[in-house]
Amino acid sequence: MSDPIVVGIDIGTTKICTLLARLEGESDMRILGVGIEPAQGIKKGTVVDIGAASQSISRSIEKAQRTSGLEITSALVSLAGSHVSAMNSRGVVGINGGVITEDDVYRALDAAQAVAMPHNREIIHVIQRGFTVDGQDGIQTPVGFSGFRLEVEAHIITAASSTVENLRQCVQSCGVDVLAFVLNPLASAEVVLNKTEREMGVCVCDIGGGTSDLALYINGDVWHTNVLPVGGNHITQDIAIGLRIPPEQAEQIKKQYGYAVKADVGENEFFTLKTFGDDQPQQISRRDLAHIIEARVDETFQLLHQEIRRSGYDSLLPAGMVLTGGTSLLPGIRQVASRVLNMPVRIARPENLIGLVDQLQSPAYATSVGLLKWSELMETTSSAVPQSRHSSHIPSMKGVNVNWDKVKNWLSRLLP
Repeated sequence: MSDPIVVGIDIGTTKICTLLARLEGESDMRILGVGIEPAQGIKKGTVVDIGAASQSISRSIEKAQRTSGLEITSALVSLAGSHVSAMNSRGVVGINGGVITEDDVYRALDAAQAVAMPHNREIIHVIQRGFTVDGQDGIQTPVGFSGFRLEVEAHIITAASSTVENLRQCVQSCGVDVLAFVLNPLASAEVVLNKTEREMGVCVCDIGGGTSDLALYINGDVWHTNVLPVGGNHITQDIAIGLRIPPEQAEQIKKQYGYAVKADVGENEFFTLKTFGDDQPQQISRRDLAHIIEARVDETFQLLHQEIRRSGYDSLLPAGMVLTGGTSLLPGIRQVASRVLNMPVRIARPENLIGLVDQLQSPAYATSVGLLKWSELMETTSSAVPQSRHSSHIPSMKGVNVNWDKVKNWLSRLLP
């Protein structure tokens, strides 16, 4: 097959999802292989047991290889966890020829990376937020402008080196090289956000089992990111404690009877289950279950609201929040989010997929499919880090060869 093959491995707290796809034509992507496996050895997005995590990843990769009939040798890998942090930085360079070129843009972004970095941190993404030429700000594509001084404001995402290395070891132990790590909400955004939302101002929130991953897009670029160590597993734990049942049973109860708004549940709705210490199954009010769930969901969005306000961009999000991730499937969660955040909220899922897509058309697989979109852009640019369709990023991954001629040719097609 001459068409390029792309691979993404989404390593989450509750599941490992390996996807393999073939690029067909200009924009079509056919899913050829799917490997979904329960996650073990991972807590709140970070590896806590290398052996168990490696086995889960290996089984996921083997399933994808079996369904596709192809061997996986390299892949993009998702990244999350509270160890991820971000900062804003400015880079300034002088223009020699009087007219700004792509090389000047890269030099400015390089200068933005020249920040004091602790030895135990490494840069994952460097994302431009806008350029200033001789004091004129608000410029998105400065190539071709006349000027003597170019400034760039960049958003730099870093992660704990040891945590990243542990994750890399788990994947490499399965015989797969890590091309690059991609932050969960940035991957999800590639498949759930549209151009209008990016330009207007929107927040994408991927709520998984162990973390809630946040990214704010304004004027088409990423302005703020953060990962909060709260997710759907906390709801499951609350149910297990409140109803005195094992966590596995609590997860089933949450999926089958859970609702995030107590007031919307009828008083006469009951279900039966056997709790600790009881010989016979007991009748449990579904309203009581909703009361437990609503309290935790409300608290989660209160924390997200605090983070959005802390960023200072809460008034610049007219498009509201786009929810994705497995926990967004909980009935009633959109209403709670809209009430707490006081903004429009919609739940999004991957769309326009072809091939083996039966399981993938769900918010739980937005990051997984988003990794394939990033891989597609990497294939197009031969760059170390695939770029948003509407913003310029700079490759920052180590150990990846970059074909700068192809990168510049790709950028030139976007520039006026």
